[in-house]
Amino acid sequence: QVQLVESGGGLVQPGGSLRLSCAASGRTFSSYAMGWFRQAPGKEREFVAAISWSSTTYYADSVKGRFTISRDNAKNTGYLQMNKLKPEDTAVYYCAARYGGVASRTYEYDYWGQGTQVTASS
Repeated sequence: QVQLVESGGGLVQPGGSLRLSCAASGRTFSSYAMGWFRQAPGKEREFVAAISWSSTTYYADSVKGRFTISRDNAKNTGYLQMNKLKPEDTAVYYCAARYGGVASRTYEYDYWGQGTQVTASS
């Protein structure tokens, strides 16, 4: 079992930045790939970014060049640095973990956090 807890969400003006954290506990975090997803009201949960155990990264086209995913295996923590935020980035952001390589579909992930709200609005 892996338990995931997100933090770092909040309200930011368009063009601003936030850094989300995902603290993991349980099994060895370094063995798992980690992903970030988001869900806006009335929409399906969508892929944002993923990182493998060896730090290979993969991004959705909508965030490429603005968001950066990273991890610190010594701290059992993953991160999502979000820059140049847009109103359309507003959503609940979830981190997820899976045993294996990077993946972009929700059903490919075994463990999920509870989510953290990100709002980009003036």
